Amino acid sequence: MIPVSTFKDRRVAVFGLGGSGLATAQALLAGGAEVIGWDDGEAGRKKAEAAGITVSDLHEADWSGFAALVLAPGVPLTHPTPHWTVGLAQAAGVEIIGDIELFCRERRALKPTAPFAAITGTNGKSTTTALLSHLMKVGGRDVQMGGNIGTAILSLEPFKAGRVHVVECSSYQIDLAPGLDPSVGIHLNLTPDHIDRHGTFEHYGAVKERLIAGVQPGGTAVVGVDDAPSAAIADRAEAAGIHVVRISVKQPLADGIWLDGETLVVSEKGAEVFRLPLTGIGSLRGAHNAQNAAAAMAAARGLGLAYEVIAVGMQRFPGLAHRMEQVGTRGKVLFVNDSKATNADAAERALASFSDVFWIAGGKPKAGGITPLKPFFPRVRKAYLIGEAAADFAATLGDVPHEVVGTLDRAVAAAARDAAASSLDHPVVLLSPACASFDQYPNFEVRGDAFRHLVEELPQETAPA
Repeated sequence: MIPVSTFKDRRVAVFGLGGSGLATAQALLAGGAEVIGWDDGEAGRKKAEAAGITVSDLHEADWSGFAALVLAPGVPLTHPTPHWTVGLAQAAGVEIIGDIELFCRERRALKPTAPFAAITGTNGKSTTTALLSHLMKVGGRDVQMGGNIGTAILSLEPFKAGRVHVVECSSYQIDLAPGLDPSVGIHLNLTPDHIDRHGTFEHYGAVKERLIAGVQPGGTAVVGVDDAPSAAIADRAEAAGIHVVRISVKQPLADGIWLDGETLVVSEKGAEVFRLPLTGIGSLRGAHNAQNAAAAMAAARGLGLAYEVIAVGMQRFPGLAHRMEQVGTRGKVLFVNDSKATNADAAERALASFSDVFWIAGGKPKAGGITPLKPFFPRVRKAYLIGEAAADFAATLGDVPHEVVGTLDRAVAAAARDAAASSLDHPVVLLSPACASFDQYPNFEVRGDAFRHLVEELPQETAPA
């Protein structure tokens, strides 16, 4: 735990008592703050009370006595409408922040030069966070990884000499962290997502940009420049005096890291200084993972690792569950769990990585559906459609062979059957839903686990390798 001493002897309201909210309340208490917690759900309130947190209805609180309202990232700050606690805090002139902001204030107060890498982007941030953490461990560093990737940031171990904090930041978390100031900031890409929580794409992009704009003096901003909004973010950061390392998987760069075939190239002032082949690294298959690798490479270099050490770490990276995870084979058929692909942009990255795809897609649909994926339909040998989006996806697929199967178990059985019966050399059964999971599963992890289990339950001769 990182005790939050910056609110010692002050009264703080904490709303949202799930994993990160509970960790926040405990960290504030450990630092000497007076904490009043509340949650709209009874289960959260009971869990907090059991952990020794004072729980009281914030509807009835005297807000003039609070130094801050700390919101859990899942609680709406601005859209579709501000949460009721936000209105009460604003009326009383109480600042509204999140756990990432508490971490940043504690770092500034205790050890402002402590290595701190923050990663954001519409897609790829979890893989990049895990890969950067892995590279730093291979380089012999003491690494603490958390944030949006799973472990609440204030549950990590505190600052000490040689320790690196590597933190994934969602747009929700950045919105609640006005003082976000990493020593290394990574912005991967920017495409429309979470518009329901930010109102417009422009506001969503502005929130994301704060992570790069806040990189501390002497630090490094790593920015993917393959989409126009992100390229503009890189230009603005550089104009503000921030050291920017651009990365691209679509174009050569005179300065930065770019993809040449299946090799990452480091260029400085027009000259190549290092080449890192990605060929044969299954966990980094596809151009999207090359972008993740380039970002992690630039960040690791910014944190002091030599390129030769980074190259060794890349070769050893095991990958992440639910992100292009190779869960097994059935004879010649490869099964890939990409349950994390909850929008079309993420699914595009998976479809672009394989040529002969038996595609499992569907779930709770997002705006735009799979229409943006039409250029990749020639790679789809057959699609197996599940969940609420099945009918709409079937209409979009048109003449592409497809079958509305409804549920994941039926999809796996049908796709495994058809892929095995095909005459293709390298058929792939790919779960890349391009949808949220909430119609049939509580989250994408449970959906991915179900897929893995179904593959494991195939007859013994087709069980995973």
